[in-house]
Amino acid sequence: MVDMTAAWGRVRDELADAKGIAWDGCHKIYVLMDDEQMERMASFGYDPLMPVPEDAASEALDVLCGWYEESCALRFISSIRTVTGDPNKGFVDLIAQFEEDTANDSNDEEN
Repeated sequence: MVDMTAAWGRVRDELADAKGIAWDGCHKIYVLMDDEQMERMASFGYDPLMPVPEDAASEALDVLCGWYEESCALRFISSIRTVTGDPNKGFVDLIAQFEEDTANDSNDEEN
């Protein structure tokens, strides 16, 4: 069973050290862990792209929750940090695509 409380806890924990957050306006939501990722998302035209000032993780979490609710069914939240040599190693699923659906299916089976 997937616990969405734990999933949102992962998001909250990652936000503690994040530089920013970004959303494509549809389903791709990112927690950006370094300045290089902030610059990359700006160059890709992500809007909204918001910095996360120190001690503002709870406000950023509120924004992410809103974006997640507004996103289409393909939604996910991943963190990205720069990894020299293999950029793909910098992605971490915080809330994977369809994770919430899996959690809901598990709850339906229990009832």
